[in-house]
Amino acid sequence: MATATHQKWEGRWDQLKGRVKSLWGNLTDDELTQVKGDYERTIGLLKERTGKSREELERMINEEPGR
Repeated sequence: MATATHQKWEGRWDQLKGRVKSLWGNLTDDELTQVKGDYERTIGLLKERTGKSREELERMINEEPGR
């Protein structure tokens, strides 16, 4: 299991990758790439703030309400 500091840096890296992907999508008028970049940035921000892994966060996001 990764430490919280490690997750924080991974989160920052994911945010950077997401920002680049989003900008590329904007430059090429590729809305799908832009949205994927925004998603990556969001996951990266959540990883940085919570210290949880990507898998945990995606499971929480996709979980049905009330479960």
